[in-house]
Amino acid sequence: MTEVCVMSVLSGTRTRLSRVRGFVPTLVFLGLVVAVVSSLGAPLIPAVAEVHHVALVDAQWSLTVTLVAGAMVTPVMGRLGDGPARRGVILAGLALVVVGCVLAALPLGFAALLAGRALQGAGLGLTPLTIATARDALEPAKARPTMAMLSITTVAGVGLGYPVTGLVTEFGGLAAAYWFGAVVAAVALVAAMRVLPHARHLKRARLDVPGAVLLGLGLGALLLVISKGEEWGWLSGAAFATAAIAGAALLTWVWHELRSSHPLVDLRLLRFPGVLAADVAALLSGTGMYLLVSLIVQFVQTPPAAGGLGGSVVVAGLVLLPFSIGSLLAGRVAPLFIRRGRTGVLIPGAAVLALVSVGGFGFVRHDYAVLAVVMTVTGLAVGTVFAVMPGLITRATPPHETGSAMSFNQVLRYVGYATGSALSAAILAAHTPAGQHYPESSGYAIAAFAGVAVWLLTAVFGILLPGRTTPPQQAEPTGAAAQVLVDESVAGGLPDDEDQGARG
Repeated sequence: MTEVCVMSVLSGTRTRLSRVRGFVPTLVFLGLVVAVVSSLGAPLIPAVAEVHHVALVDAQWSLTVTLVAGAMVTPVMGRLGDGPARRGVILAGLALVVVGCVLAALPLGFAALLAGRALQGAGLGLTPLTIATARDALEPAKARPTMAMLSITTVAGVGLGYPVTGLVTEFGGLAAAYWFGAVVAAVALVAAMRVLPHARHLKRARLDVPGAVLLGLGLGALLLVISKGEEWGWLSGAAFATAAIAGAALLTWVWHELRSSHPLVDLRLLRFPGVLAADVAALLSGTGMYLLVSLIVQFVQTPPAAGGLGGSVVVAGLVLLPFSIGSLLAGRVAPLFIRRGRTGVLIPGAAVLALVSVGGFGFVRHDYAVLAVVMTVTGLAVGTVFAVMPGLITRATPPHETGSAMSFNQVLRYVGYATGSALSAAILAAHTPAGQHYPESSGYAIAAFAGVAVWLLTAVFGILLPGRTTPPQQAEPTGAAAQVLVDESVAGGLPDDEDQGARG
């Protein structure tokens, strides 16, 4: 059982407000909603094309539209969530996911499905808000491992969500998969309404509307050209125009944010090495992760005659299960290094692990046992990187900036995901003979070595950018401000904390 208490800053006394069961498990479950939303994308593209009688290239929009929408709304949700409306923003995001899943499940046509998938993009903005909630609601000794666990939940959920979604789709059809997503999101919504604390102690956040419009336009155009560049042709007029819009909008956004008194994302925080290290790691590790996941999912489903393993979509999903196991293992291992002050070795060390694993796939891949090892080691590496990032950011940012900073970090993950997926598709397409449907074996090797280069960059930046940083000085809150604390341990599955000194 968890006691949620409020410490009065003026009196220094604690007043018991209520007893809340399952606080941390609820936050973790909210993170799984993000994984479910992700699993309703790439694995279902062939089914979307078949059911709605559209070409595969058009069905790809069921993935692209969610990434674009998520990238656009995540920073806005993060900024609004830095104020007293945080609980309401989370509940609204979950409600949009429910509506989006229902809309996609109903037989209303392809346009309605895309609209539903766009609404589901709101779910991609939940993780930063759950991390900000954990920081405010838990005492520091419990908050650190909880934030690490929340950060890797979406990574671990990929390996769990893909096979589950594949099974539901295979036996119940496309609509059943979206109904499944609606049920999961609805359960999360009910749990959040019962458990999530209010954040009335936070100052009301002012939304930078021009900044939100510029960032949304820039990120939307960037993800669009990354996702559709191969289809359009990288040197085509459409790709060039979209890239130009993205560049102009993002440059204008940076100029605006550096001069705004209430920026959507405080880019000045990048002067702290920890924040910069976390953001660079998010972009590069997201690219490396999705590059490998895309390669393996396609390789497993490629017929043996074309050099693949000839597995079904369910088998391809099951191959990702070891990735989840490795990610969850990282949630146990990373805190041990963090508590011993060895945070600085985690990102470069994890990057080297991933580098070796992806390189191994480039040489040996025609055996399910080998793929299981590759995915386990990569999951351990990616999970470790994602477990470190929240701590790097929260140690360098004041509480009222946590949601915004974490949301920007999450956006960079999505950009990395889209980049990795597009890079994989581009390399394999370049090594697909004319008139053939499947790439040559050498294409997988070259794509894997591109992943090695990405992880090598991650390791280099992890070494050059120190992981430890001194938190900025913060003024003591005054008036009715309060800090929500939790007195008891809440997640049996999380690493135990040795520091009990903060408990009263």
